[in-house]
Amino acid sequence: MTRPDKPDQDVLHKKRIAVLGAGKMGTILLQALLNQGLLLPEHARASVQHGERAQKLRKQLHIAVGTDNVEAVRGADIVLVCVKPQTVRPVLEEIAPVLTTKQLLISIAASVPTAYMEKSLPPGMPIIRAMPNTPCTVRTGMTAVCKGSHSDSHHLATACLLFDAVGRTVVLDEKHMDAATALSASGPAYIYIILESLAEAGVKVGLPRDTATLMAAQTTLGAAKVVLDTGDHPALLKDAVTTPAGCTIDGILELEEGKLRVTLIKAVVKAASRAKELLFTE
Repeated sequence: MTRPDKPDQDVLHKKRIAVLGAGKMGTILLQALLNQGLLLPEHARASVQHGERAQKLRKQLHIAVGTDNVEAVRGADIVLVCVKPQTVRPVLEEIAPVLTTKQLLISIAASVPTAYMEKSLPPGMPIIRAMPNTPCTVRTGMTAVCKGSHSDSHHLATACLLFDAVGRTVVLDEKHMDAATALSASGPAYIYIILESLAEAGVKVGLPRDTATLMAAQTTLGAAKVVLDTGDHPALLKDAVTTPAGCTIDGILELEEGKLRVTLIKAVVKAASRAKELLFTE
């Protein structure tokens, strides 16, 4: 699906944003928006489950934080729902009486379809479903977004601008969102395993552990950046590293013999299958 034209950043600067369930990801998003000047502190509100957490967040972010979801969303332009999948329906039913169709609701709850959420909301309520990942912490995140039946390109553009503050954003048809969850949301865990294995291999061949970890991490980062910056196919870039009769091809042969490629593909397929079940089984 084509990504809409990027709106002026002032669009967010003028918006009042409420974050429900300001846990790790909600806090990351708030911090990024505030630090980049895309959100004014007086326009930000958040809700959490416990008073202690609310007090801590107030001191950390210097915004209004409470334990009342209804109070948080009242008058907000954008409502960001950052709760667990099984909590989405009761939270939406709680805030529905004070929501209007002039507001935009964005949910980052994994595997919760927009149609499921629309049943608990005022008729015509615009919804954006989003799936960010944990590298958003260091503003190198990957977020996939899709729109609900009452959302338009303006709503999509606003959501993209919001998540661009913590990395890159792609617009998908909703049928692809579980696949995005399996690839980019779960993907960092796969990469960490690969990175850890490379570091262990460095130790095996004599490198100090901290040096091996640094080299593995920077190599992973550099390889990913080359793909993003050049747009070249990974296979083409792999061939550029693999010189005739060199050592790289021997390493690749070991990877192929160990079925690394097939195993990674199967991991994503399995995670995508599991993502379809999250709402009803956790």
